[in-house]
Amino acid sequence: MADGVSGAVEAGSNVNTTGNPTQIAMAYLQDEKTDGEITNLNLGELDLTTDEFILDEVDVHIQANLEDDLVKEALKTGVDLRQYSKQVEAELQRIEQASIKDYIKESQNIASLHNQITACDSILERMEGMLSGFQSDLSSISSEIQTLQQQSVSMNVRLKNRQAVRSHLSQLVDELVVPGVMISTILESPVTEQEFLEQLHELNSKINFAKELSFRETLACSDIQDIVDRLKLKAVTKIREFILQKIYSFRKPMTNYQIPQNTLLKYRFFYQFLLANERTVAKEIRDEYVDTMSKIYYSYFKSYSSRLLKVQYEEVADKDDLMGVEDTAKKGFFSKPSLKSRNTIFTLGQRGAILSPAELEGPILVPHTAQRGDSRYPYETLFRSQHYALLDNGCREYLFLCDFFMVTGNSALDLFNCIMGKTLSMFLKSMSTYVSDCYDSIAIFLCIHIILRFRAITAKRTIPALDKYWEAVLELLWPRFELLLEMNIQSIRNTDPQKLGVLDTRPHYITRRYAEFSSAIVSINQTFPNERTNTLLGQLQVDVENFVLKMAAEFPSRRDQLIFLINNYDMLLGVLMERAADDSKEVESFQQLLLARTQEFIEEILSPPFGGMIAFVKEAEALMEKGQLERLKNEEARITQLVRGFSGTWKQSVESMSQDVMRSFTNFKNGTSIIQGALTQLIQYYHGFHKILNQPTFRSLAVRSELINLHHLMVEVKKHKPNF
Repeated sequence: MADGVSGAVEAGSNVNTTGNPTQIAMAYLQDEKTDGEITNLNLGELDLTTDEFILDEVDVHIQANLEDDLVKEALKTGVDLRQYSKQVEAELQRIEQASIKDYIKESQNIASLHNQITACDSILERMEGMLSGFQSDLSSISSEIQTLQQQSVSMNVRLKNRQAVRSHLSQLVDELVVPGVMISTILESPVTEQEFLEQLHELNSKINFAKELSFRETLACSDIQDIVDRLKLKAVTKIREFILQKIYSFRKPMTNYQIPQNTLLKYRFFYQFLLANERTVAKEIRDEYVDTMSKIYYSYFKSYSSRLLKVQYEEVADKDDLMGVEDTAKKGFFSKPSLKSRNTIFTLGQRGAILSPAELEGPILVPHTAQRGDSRYPYETLFRSQHYALLDNGCREYLFLCDFFMVTGNSALDLFNCIMGKTLSMFLKSMSTYVSDCYDSIAIFLCIHIILRFRAITAKRTIPALDKYWEAVLELLWPRFELLLEMNIQSIRNTDPQKLGVLDTRPHYITRRYAEFSSAIVSINQTFPNERTNTLLGQLQVDVENFVLKMAAEFPSRRDQLIFLINNYDMLLGVLMERAADDSKEVESFQQLLLARTQEFIEEILSPPFGGMIAFVKEAEALMEKGQLERLKNEEARITQLVRGFSGTWKQSVESMSQDVMRSFTNFKNGTSIIQGALTQLIQYYHGFHKILNQPTFRSLAVRSELINLHHLMVEVKKHKPNF
């Protein structure tokens, strides 16, 4: 029914769609008023004259209603709104009457529904009462739960307190109780058994606990103090006897003391126990060990050192074995045949092998074995063996002291010095005595480098125990080595060439001594460079160079002087380059000297057979540079003589020169090099001679046709070059 009314309204609302919808609505209202159908229109407090009335808003509402679909439909169909409204009213009345009839028809059902609703209300009221009771019951239960929770928290706190007290009391009781197993083990078991060591740890903890309780004035401590003290006394007694027995075993002859030392390290806790509980006994053991080992080391090294000296070379250098001392002044030290095991003063030979890792850290010498084999050794070999034994034993002893006696830093060093101090002092004293009378500078220098390497080994092992000893040894050796170098330098300065016997162009024995000695020192010094050594070697080199020049000045001819200089410089270089690096200062210096003297000698040997041509070439080249070559235009006779003289005699001259050079130089390779240099220089001069004669000034000379072809000359000269 409502849908029908709505449809009617929709149909009637669309009266006219032309023009402004607002204007249409206003006209309709005007018509309604004029017809008198709307008489009692109550406009209320509507005031059309007031400024507050907003026509725009009315227009918006009207516009919104006109947008309604039903109104649009009515306006489109052109229905009369007045007629349509009457239809709608009649329809509403009809519907109202029908609705009343429906209500009357359903009155009994409505009354029944009312009764049911009333019954439901009573039921719900009873339900509400029950739920209110439940709510009050739940409130009481919540308060009871809260009470139980508070009681639970209180019980939990009491439980934790009791557990804490129980743990402390349990620990206290456990520490206070002395088990029977501990008593029987400490009293009856040998100290070497594992059970004794374990129970000793337990006893130590109980002693420490009892001390702690005594500070707190705990009464229960007095109950066990007597038992603990007796067990401690028994343990200290047994440990003291055991350790002293091991220390006394060191004193037996031929005993390897490292074995009982290893045993003591297994029971290092014994000393820790004594140190914590009986310091008097601990000090007694420590003092006994120090006294015993000090005597053992001193006796061992003193005996070993004295036996080593018995296998040293019998013949050693003395104060006359200096570089500048002439052979005639000695009683055959250099001139007589060498003994089988003779130590060489200025030659390194195989002695440098002592610094190789295999030799340096090799097994020490066994003196009685060497004596049976009639073997003899240089001093540095004995020195290496003696100090490697010291290094090995010293490092092991230092580590044992740190481990067993639980000392570190300066305390460890002081304890080590108490044991090894006497031995080290004996070493320094005997070494000082030997070094003060030693004139073997190579042996001293090798000993210095042995110490430098041993010092590096102890530093790598982080053993500082021997550092001061190494420094003391170096303070003995360095000044002696420097003194010996200065003595050799002075001996060369004081050498009188006229007292050295017959002049000979071959290498001088003093030069050879220097070459061997310098190469030895340089090769050793390369590994651990020392500026003081380099300075002294530089001084020695200067004095040797001056000596060579003084000796050369004794020869009457410049040719013999150059041969002597070249032979000596070549020998020096050969020896130096065998051991020293090619870029060492000594090698570079002598290479320059050799090159300069060789070039001068080449000019000297070319001068007799080819001096005229060489002089002419030099003179002509000088004039060519000045543009004055015309001054030689009248030298045709001289040029002719030079060309024919060279062509006729050059082969014989080259052959004679080659033979003379090979006879003059002891080193075949050096002689060959000089010949090659001379022939090369000769070709260069002859090439210059050709070049000069090709100048316009000399082109008209007929003798130019007699010049030897330069390429032919080079081929012929190559035939005269000696081959190896």
